[in-house]
Amino acid sequence: MSKILGMDYGKIITGLSITDEKKIFAFGLNSVLTKNLMNFLESFLDYEKIEKIVVGLPKKLNNQKEVLIETEIQKFLNKFRMKYPKIILKRLDERFTSKIAFDTMIKLGLKKKKRRKKIILNQISATLILQSYLTKKEKKITIN
Repeated sequence: MSKILGMDYGKIITGLSITDEKKIFAFGLNSVLTKNLMNFLESFLDYEKIEKIVVGLPKKLNNQKEVLIETEIQKFLNKFRMKYPKIILKRLDERFTSKIAFDTMIKLGLKKKKRRKKIILNQISATLILQSYLTKKEKKITIN
């Protein structure tokens, strides 16, 4: 069975998450240096069947896109589409995911030194993005 990959694309570090085979739960996967993201995905997709990738859509509070990082995301997405045209790419508003992820780190009791690590923050953010997508998808199914 195929799975869905979640992505919190960052300028330096990109957080990744993945679903279970039934596509109900999101789990933190990895955080990778963004400059190595495509190489990581190439090897990852060789052994993991992914049908869809949900990429966070960075927006400001006034609903406008964060232009600088969005330009980088679009470059990555275009490159990815060329190489993997059969994998569906979805976008999901990622406002507040970093704040929620940081609060989660505090609730988990992570010390200040660990909370500074963007690797953990991005991984939690990617998990939140993917779980939000799964929740919205589930609501659409139950309403129809």
